[in-house]
Amino acid sequence: MMLIFTFPPLLVAVLSCVYLHLAKKSDDEEKETRVLATWRKPMLVKGPLGIVTGIELAFLVMFVVLLFWSLFTYFSSSFKSIDATDPNGIRWQLKLDLGGLWLGLVGNICLTLLFFPVARGSAVLQFFGLTSEGSIKYHIWLGHAVMTFFTAHGICYIVYWALMGQMSQTLKWSRSEISNVAGEISLLAGLGLWATTFPRIRRKMFELFFYTHYLYIVFVVFFVFHVGFTYACYMLPGFYLFLVDRYLRFLQSRRHVRLLSARILPAAGQTLELSFSKSPGLKYSPTSVLFLNVPGISKLQWHPFTVTSNSSLETDELSVVIKGEGKWTKKLYEMVSSSAAADHHFDVSVEGPYGPASTDFLRHETLVMISGGSGIAPFISIIRDLIFTSSHLQLKTPRLILISSFKTTADLAMLHLLLPITAASSAATANLRLTIEAYITREKQAAATSPFHNNNVRTKWFKPSPTHAPISPILGPTASWLWLAAVVSSSFLAFLVIIGILTGYYIYPEGKKHGEAGFPMALTAFLYMLVLCACVAAASSGAFLWNKRKSGRDQTIQIRNVEGATPTAGGSPAGGGAVYEMTEELESLPLRTIEEATNLHYGVRPNLRKLLVEYCTEGGSTGVMVSGPAGLRHEAAAICSSGLADDSLQFESISFSW
Repeated sequence: MMLIFTFPPLLVAVLSCVYLHLAKKSDDEEKETRVLATWRKPMLVKGPLGIVTGIELAFLVMFVVLLFWSLFTYFSSSFKSIDATDPNGIRWQLKLDLGGLWLGLVGNICLTLLFFPVARGSAVLQFFGLTSEGSIKYHIWLGHAVMTFFTAHGICYIVYWALMGQMSQTLKWSRSEISNVAGEISLLAGLGLWATTFPRIRRKMFELFFYTHYLYIVFVVFFVFHVGFTYACYMLPGFYLFLVDRYLRFLQSRRHVRLLSARILPAAGQTLELSFSKSPGLKYSPTSVLFLNVPGISKLQWHPFTVTSNSSLETDELSVVIKGEGKWTKKLYEMVSSSAAADHHFDVSVEGPYGPASTDFLRHETLVMISGGSGIAPFISIIRDLIFTSSHLQLKTPRLILISSFKTTADLAMLHLLLPITAASSAATANLRLTIEAYITREKQAAATSPFHNNNVRTKWFKPSPTHAPISPILGPTASWLWLAAVVSSSFLAFLVIIGILTGYYIYPEGKKHGEAGFPMALTAFLYMLVLCACVAAASSGAFLWNKRKSGRDQTIQIRNVEGATPTAGGSPAGGGAVYEMTEELESLPLRTIEEATNLHYGVRPNLRKLLVEYCTEGGSTGVMVSGPAGLRHEAAAICSSGLADDSLQFESISFSW
């Protein structure tokens, strides 16, 4: 049973790692993308599911059909048997009993897939062209389905026990069969978690949502106690990959990373760009996401932010943009921008970055990027990636159209972050065909002076603690996918060997001593889970420590080099303080390029239909990427799915809402 349900998915995960290690871009890959372009167009735009593409809708329909077919098969076969026997006239009570059982079995089908989308570093997601942030919606759909079926499962049994006068069954913890108490504890933990996932509660009380999500540990552990470890193997592959990924993230986050500098935008927008030191071997794709933890604010909270730097253009730095929109981000802005920041080091831990395995923006003749507010952040990384492509690789890049909506003129400071502050990058923008349409929606007319001339952007440079290290790949820069394959395969093999020995020499002999009662099922499940966690921890720690030791010398050299290059303010001594403030002369170089490329519109919102028609009639493929509020994404998706311009518009939504 264990091998039947776990081996095939884990084999796919291992082979996916090998494929991603060997895979390279090819012409065939680009042709396949064009063939599937129609299937990737939005089919559903509004509704509880959000934006759903043709491929997603097809798989969703097939999955729903599978669930209903399973329910129909279970119910029809069992109900016919009950109707034929009808013992003691309790036919419908027995149907209620078996109905609860079948609802639980169908819920297990959903549970089987629940953890795959949240294994951020899993090769399975990237093998199918998915990203961790884009797969969150699948986790949400599956989570609602799991809790709906499991809640109905629990209600059926409670009603059945009440009708049959068997309420004592709610306190049953069987030695060798299903444990009702464990199932009730698991269900209560799931309900507590589920209650905080609905959008209104999640958005208004994010911290409550975040902390209650740790109840998944109670949910999974007591679910295994409830059904036994063998039956729990239905959901083991997804949870196993999640467990490997979660432990590797835990190892990465144990060491604080080096914060190099912060570009602080005017206080009205409460936006800043944090730059961290990274190892040159760390490569990532545009639109990647980095999770940050600042113990000075909260030791438990992790928040995702878009990586704005390019790993090839900025080989030693990794940057993220953060806009103060919640308690955590506003507190971080205050800590970084305040004068008191000079009195202590900033301890920051990270997980990631996570992003698509590859991107191919060059297949488009025109790339239209539509953003609202802080939604501009993913496009910063795309623009910097295309700067590298045009200047270093000497390849033709698509025409770039950035359509951004801002509330006030002060928010235009976000455009300062489009280009890195280097003379080389400023020169490289000469070949970049960039047009920016900026809409200031809450102001009717332009100010007397150009908003680009009011450059209130400050840069702070931080002197790090000796214990801080550059951000580096968890499993090394060159063969991380092969290392992940080795961790998954070796840990699972060790698990099988150990539980084989444990079962043959301890569990089975002890069970025989107790006759029919056998060995306690809950204790068996506990021992198996303990061995599973130990094997994952041992294999992951071994791979992590080996690569950490191998890259330790390079990181030490890099830290010394960067420390020697840290700027000082106004001729102050290099060792004078932890934070330096300075006015960057290079800031004006990319700023002139941005100002020349920007058209300002006051008091109106962008007419997306008109703009998209204008740009798609220029010929060739037009990629449309949208990042921002749900209304903006839905409007753009509806336009692209309407058949405008003979299907030349290829839509992609970037959403980081949880």
